[in-house]
Amino acid sequence: MKSIKISDVTMQQGDCLSFKEKIELAKLLDKLGVSVIELDGIKRTKIDTLLIKSIALAVKQSIVAVPVELNAQSVAMSIQALKEAKHPRLQVRASVSAVQMEYLFHKKPEAMLASIEETVKNCREVCDDVEFIADDATRSDSTFLIRALKTAMDAGAQSVTLCDAAGTMLPDEFKAFVQSVYDALPELKEIHVGVRCNDTLSMANACVVASLSCGVDEIKAAVCPRNTASVENIARVIAAKEDAFALRSTIQTTQMRRICKQIERMCTIQKSDTSPFESGVREGDESDYLTVHDDVSTVAQAVVHLGYDLSEEDSAAVYEAFKSIAEKKEKVSAKELDAIVASAAMQVPPTYVLDNYVITAGNTISATAHMKLKRQDANLERVCIGDGPIDAAFLAIEQIVGRHYELDDFQIQSVTEGTEAMGQTVVKLRSEGKLYSGCGISTDIVGSSIRAYLSALNKIVYEEAEV
Repeated sequence: MKSIKISDVTMQQGDCLSFKEKIELAKLLDKLGVSVIELDGIKRTKIDTLLIKSIALAVKQSIVAVPVELNAQSVAMSIQALKEAKHPRLQVRASVSAVQMEYLFHKKPEAMLASIEETVKNCREVCDDVEFIADDATRSDSTFLIRALKTAMDAGAQSVTLCDAAGTMLPDEFKAFVQSVYDALPELKEIHVGVRCNDTLSMANACVVASLSCGVDEIKAAVCPRNTASVENIARVIAAKEDAFALRSTIQTTQMRRICKQIERMCTIQKSDTSPFESGVREGDESDYLTVHDDVSTVAQAVVHLGYDLSEEDSAAVYEAFKSIAEKKEKVSAKELDAIVASAAMQVPPTYVLDNYVITAGNTISATAHMKLKRQDANLERVCIGDGPIDAAFLAIEQIVGRHYELDDFQIQSVTEGTEAMGQTVVKLRSEGKLYSGCGISTDIVGSSIRAYLSALNKIVYEEAEV
């Protein structure tokens, strides 16, 4: 029985997710069993490269696909970001309709063919899995479409995808279109052929299913579809009609509903425009532990999996701090390693120093933070209202600094016992995709949170001043 690939395009539908949420989404899609996870191309070099690298490390089974622009520099950057992926794929996307060629790419047909050939060849030299995506294929000149597909195949593309960007075809029309392409180019039977349909007429699911009888073996869809086919609907149809289609997918249907619900909540949750906590606070993964027997390379790899990009000097400092703790206890958890990184890595002179703060909170009034910081000889202060005392305090600091940083994680744990126990807080902030963490300790949990935030903030400010 033939296996049909389902390629998820959720992350190509808009930038509504935080950096951390995108990594978590990729892990969930990998667990769901989608064949391909499609990412956005590299637009913001530093942030997007780091995101692709992080996802490439996190994904174990699925293909990780990244689109490239029609130039050699984009190909080189993309494959470098994908070098840790177990199953990397480069995608060459080009419009094949006359209108989009002129409007989006500013190219004539012959120039477009030359760019397709050159880019696919460049991709094939560095990656074994290269896909050519014919955007707006249903509105293209049929002769030119066949030439474009043939050019890509001759240059080394192992798979091609036909897109109905307009989304105005009915299922029978789209099936006839795909069959006409197969008839005009029999060589397609020797490679993988995929389809993608926009959902303008609410027919995307029906159109891609109709194309299966033509020989299509990859469908592009999304768990949270926005104007495209639905992964969940397509997987259910294939599972129900497995014998009729003589096809099966790799989707884990037994846990599909649960995972899809998780992803839907992640993609649709309303996020505050003001709160530093817009990306939420999540439980850490406590399934992995380190022990005193782990060497420096193992600890360094664990730090990378937490999302950090440390220098050799900081990695060495973290390992020394880890050893002193690991010698005293049997296991060191991921949360504890986070705290070690926060306290041992990148220690810098403080730019912002806490002067004092006043927090007002209660069950009948909004939490208010009056924050005073010092920067050199300048006294800086702000008063902010938040959803709670810590939210208000962090927001006041943001107002003083004049910048918003993504709050990647927030952890609180007790380090001593009793009514006057010391609380330790770890705050992880992202700037330009890079992760910075700070640690604060106090009997006052709000105070320890403020100190942790300032610790991470000072690392960002110091490094950005050095660049």
